[in-house]
Amino acid sequence: MMSHDAYGKPYQWTSRDFEMGAPLGRGKFGRVYLARERHSHFMVAMKVMFKEELRKGNVQRQVLREIEIQSRLKHPNILRLLTWFHDESRIYLALEIASEGELFKHLRNAPNHRFDEPRSAKYTYQVANALNYCHLNNVIHRDLKPENILLTSSDDLKLADFGWSAHTPHNKRKTLCGTLDYLPPEMVKGEYYDASVDQWCLGILCYEFLVGNPPFESNNSEITYKKIKHLDMHYPSHMSPGAKEFISGLIRCENRISLVEVMTNPWVKEGMAMRNAQLQQQKNERGKENLARN
Repeated sequence: MMSHDAYGKPYQWTSRDFEMGAPLGRGKFGRVYLARERHSHFMVAMKVMFKEELRKGNVQRQVLREIEIQSRLKHPNILRLLTWFHDESRIYLALEIASEGELFKHLRNAPNHRFDEPRSAKYTYQVANALNYCHLNNVIHRDLKPENILLTSSDDLKLADFGWSAHTPHNKRKTLCGTLDYLPPEMVKGEYYDASVDQWCLGILCYEFLVGNPPFESNNSEITYKKIKHLDMHYPSHMSPGAKEFISGLIRCENRISLVEVMTNPWVKEGMAMRNAQLQQQKNERGKENLARN
């Protein structure tokens, strides 16, 4: 798309500028397709939402807020919204492609439905990096979970789905939003909260990476609420002391560690280095196999 004649000039994109391909997924209010820009053959993931469905779900303002926020965020670990446009019945979001899809799928397909510590540490670092960028730009994500994170072919994460995000330059919020298992105590209690709700969610996410399910999960929402309020959780025996200490710094009612502290945490840094070394070794082994075949 960057090679289009209109790049750098005002241009009103339309659906006629794109060739729609195979479906990549679907959500509550729309579908995602592989699409190619006709002029440059640039590939995108095209999210198509029907205005009538958005109206019935009373989420028009939420979608517009998502577009406004995500279009301004430019970070290696945030899914890029390249452009957007609409016609009489639909809204189109042209998004960066993350070829490996939702991280949730990879977590469910992993042995015992969990990642090892090096992989978890690397992914936690990348999400923290994305969230730190958001916070520096006065944006709270508020809906962190594996379903809202995408994976690339190079094993890098892309934070996506900014439908519940909010632009908060100064004031605190009180809106109850997000996913039940990830809600922080201040939301559950109906209290005002700030950007540190994302740190809580990051702790829940890291725990789910390592265990396979969130720490306060239950079959009854009232029980989940009570567990969250009282921090009623346990750490399985396979989790290292470093991981436990790290997560406990995030899953707490007050004084959660900062995102910068997350990225400099020894467990995170050492695990990320191990994961990158594993990937390099796998790459070297594939190279040797290719040479042997030739």
